[in-house]
Amino acid sequence: MPYSFLFYDLETSGVNPRGARIMQFAGQRTDMDLEPIGEPFNILIKLAEDILPEPDAILVTGITPQKTLAEGVTETEFVDIFDKQINKPGTIFTGFNSVRFDDEFMRFLFWRNLHDPYQWQWKDKNGRWDILDVSRMTRALRPEGIKWPFDSEGKPTNRLEYLSSVNKLDHTEAHDALSDVKATIALAKLIKQKQPKLFSYLINFRHKKTIQEFVESNDTFIYTSGKYPAKFEKTATVSPVGPNSSGNGSYVYDLRHDPSEFINLRPEELAKLWRYDKEKKTTPLPIKSLQYNRCPAIAPLSVLDKASQNRLSIDLKNISMNQKKLKDAKSFHDNLLKAAEILNKDRLQTDIIVSDLDVDSRLYDNFVADKDRLTLEKIRSSGPDDINNFASKLSDARLKTMLPLYKARNYPDSLNSEERTSWEDYRKRALTSGGENSSIAKF
Repeated sequence: MPYSFLFYDLETSGVNPRGARIMQFAGQRTDMDLEPIGEPFNILIKLAEDILPEPDAILVTGITPQKTLAEGVTETEFVDIFDKQINKPGTIFTGFNSVRFDDEFMRFLFWRNLHDPYQWQWKDKNGRWDILDVSRMTRALRPEGIKWPFDSEGKPTNRLEYLSSVNKLDHTEAHDALSDVKATIALAKLIKQKQPKLFSYLINFRHKKTIQEFVESNDTFIYTSGKYPAKFEKTATVSPVGPNSSGNGSYVYDLRHDPSEFINLRPEELAKLWRYDKEKKTTPLPIKSLQYNRCPAIAPLSVLDKASQNRLSIDLKNISMNQKKLKDAKSFHDNLLKAAEILNKDRLQTDIIVSDLDVDSRLYDNFVADKDRLTLEKIRSSGPDDINNFASKLSDARLKTMLPLYKARNYPDSLNSEERTSWEDYRKRALTSGGENSSIAKF
């Protein structure tokens, strides 16, 4: 089976994939040598009537809700286009910060349109990748041959528009999805040309099983992530502590820090240090959860040449001493798991009954049962007039609640008078509930 990249980018109505919406999808398929295959995709998606955009997002993208309504397709029409024209076997879906941003928006779009949120990135030998961490690791370990930008304060930055500008890559309209796609492909070509070994290593080292085996068999390795400071080129020398609370990754410790001040702390103390606090004056807990399925940019310690050690301020002797202290801390992993449990309880939603006002955001509550999957396939292949007949056949409360919303957003002309009244009531509650914190008040 021939593999190909599908470089894609989204422009959205906001930054939170649970509540904001995709307004533009752009994509370009390339072969594995990054040469274009076919014409690009550039699709506007109608903003639903129950959603208000964040004004800042509109100012950045220049895409108004009115434009999407006049020129766009509904979400369910887009899903159909995606299935028939975009999602081909052997596709590696790739973007710039796509793993953390664009992929999440796509999952929630599929979810509220009664479609499998995950299959597109694994079925038929499909996969995903992210050029952002590739560029970060290239800058950290093998920067030669590429110009690396700094922001207005003189700090290292890896923003796509800056990388494009200093390297004179074509990027005429930053924050236009298709322009961003072309710039991402040009940047990938530049990295592949200047640092072919690193590029090849990372594209072949993105699979969940491969990453897990690497982490579990290495006491110390290099990890590049946006969570690490820019002054160290977003790169740390880390040691795995043990499986994370989800079982889908590992906790890793940043060995720049002496573990002595952390390894004997109680779970409550670890949780306090672990909580995000922009104004935190104490040293935050130097632990990160490395997710095996998010294409993390990791490499063996042997890639650290002298130039990289100096550039990243890595003292291998100090790293070795800290790793030994960490290895001797037998109870640290158990306490981390307990600290994570404390933090998860803080985030846990207390409501058990699914509300129609938040059902769009409940993707990660549970996986959909196989029986319901089959019912969803029948719903999608049926006409809008038959949608109501399937409600009693669904066992998942989230799906039952979402069904009338799916119909109203995508097939408004099919609503009878009672359904129209119910939809208008929902829209009013969605936009005005919460008083000063409501969507309309914030808008």
